[in-house]
Amino acid sequence: VRAFSHLLGDTGITFFAVPSLATKARRGFPKSLESLPVLMPTRNTTLRRSLDGYFEAAGVRPHIVAEFEDSALLKVFGGAGEGCFHAPSVIAREIGRQFGVRQIAEAAGVSERFYALSVERKIKHPAVLAITEAARERLFA
Repeated sequence: VRAFSHLLGDTGITFFAVPSLATKARRGFPKSLESLPVLMPTRNTTLRRSLDGYFEAAGVRPHIVAEFEDSALLKVFGGAGEGCFHAPSVIAREIGRQFGVRQIAEAAGVSERFYALSVERKIKHPAVLAITEAARERLFA
């Protein structure tokens, strides 16, 4: 199948945790993540390589307690208090509401891009067009 990617937008990455962990993590972030449990994506992802670079540049070795292929599962574990975790900054309010967590800080210089994939070089289907335009105008504006 021939597919085309259409950039919807990009966003920063924010770290979150349950309130008790978030309070500890805010003090001295990101260095504080050396002594607190951290949940990360697996090493085969672009985001993980970006986060590893961020921590390396800051001279930080986070205490990684689990790695996840599935970002939804990572958030569930983070919401259950198993560790500090990341999510796209553009949905920070929703992450806080849905999982009962607090923002720690944004990982300066780390971002994630989101794409729509289609079999059309130029999107023509009205529903797909509406979704991609809404994402670009409302979510990533």
